[in-house]
Amino acid sequence: MHKKFKALAAAAFSLLATAAQADVTIGISLPLTGPASGLGIPMANYIKLWPTTIAGEKLNVIVLDDATDPTKGVVNAKRFITEDKADIVMGSGASPVAIAMAAVVAEAETPHFMLSPAALPAGKDAWAFRIPQGNAVMAYAMIEHMKKNGVKTVGFIGYTDAYGESWLNDFKAQSTLLGGPQIVAVERFARADTSVTGQALKLVAANPDAMLVVASGSGAAMPHKAIVERGYKGKIYQTHAAASRDLMRVGGKDVEGAFVTSGPAVIPEQLPANHPSKALATDFVAKYEKVYGVGNRNQFAAHAYDVVIILEKVLPMALKKAKPGTKEFRAAIRDAMETMGRTVVSHGVLNYTKDNHWGYTTETGLVLKVVNGDWKVE
Repeated sequence: MHKKFKALAAAAFSLLATAAQADVTIGISLPLTGPASGLGIPMANYIKLWPTTIAGEKLNVIVLDDATDPTKGVVNAKRFITEDKADIVMGSGASPVAIAMAAVVAEAETPHFMLSPAALPAGKDAWAFRIPQGNAVMAYAMIEHMKKNGVKTVGFIGYTDAYGESWLNDFKAQSTLLGGPQIVAVERFARADTSVTGQALKLVAANPDAMLVVASGSGAAMPHKAIVERGYKGKIYQTHAAASRDLMRVGGKDVEGAFVTSGPAVIPEQLPANHPSKALATDFVAKYEKVYGVGNRNQFAAHAYDVVIILEKVLPMALKKAKPGTKEFRAAIRDAMETMGRTVVSHGVLNYTKDNHWGYTTETGLVLKVVNGDWKVE
């Protein structure tokens, strides 16, 4: 009996080990501290609301803080790949960190769900898929709004990092394609800077029809306030990285009237009944605010909501080809992403292909206006 018991125990242990190996392991690096924590914390908040299983497989989710530091992001990515044997790596919410992680994840031939609109060199994103909207798609919505409002010239102030430069380049390219306004002054600042007085003075002196601020979270309020405090009276635009209440909380009356590009997730009540994302955006807001309080919806938490929609579509496809924990499964996830077809999420409409790992269509972007400390769809 003793030998039989040992044999049964060994068999049971073997079955448990097999089940554990079958878990879908997801390693997520987020800026939970540092300058981009205003992006990472809401994402982490929604990840806590994720289902524990998808397509009958348990999700083994590991979230680590990268402190908005590219070096730390790389360390996290290496850990996910070598120690955790992740089937998918996600992050970071900060573009410079996501870019630093990309090479490590690609070398391991592991799907990389970027949680920022990080631009990679041509041919370097074979394993990387952006979950947020690309800057070009959001610039499209912004430029169309500028054209309707008679904006001919723009002053630019943005981060000195990948997010700032990508927006500058994409805005210029889209404006040329759409016959939009011309950038007449360019200023930059670091994420950690606490003042942009000199840059604001130069921009105000150029007197463009509008200003474009490229920054994120609460950090987007500082340059906005500096421009207003130097007497600028024109229109001020912000990017989708500023589509959170932190902008209004920190900016106060100085950000009244600001125009902010955003996905539809943060204002489902104002979407028309036939908007493709209305139902999902409404569901996101209900689930998030039930736990975190009314009025706390934001662009970034909604990206974590949309990840679940994507996983629910691609994991069943990948599981038909291979088991979790294998190279074949990772490849199957990538193939599923590229062939999943038109997919509506809370932030718009996705359609990844082999040649397009940005996904979002031009029906995605909206322009919001800050009116009495709240959002109003333009």
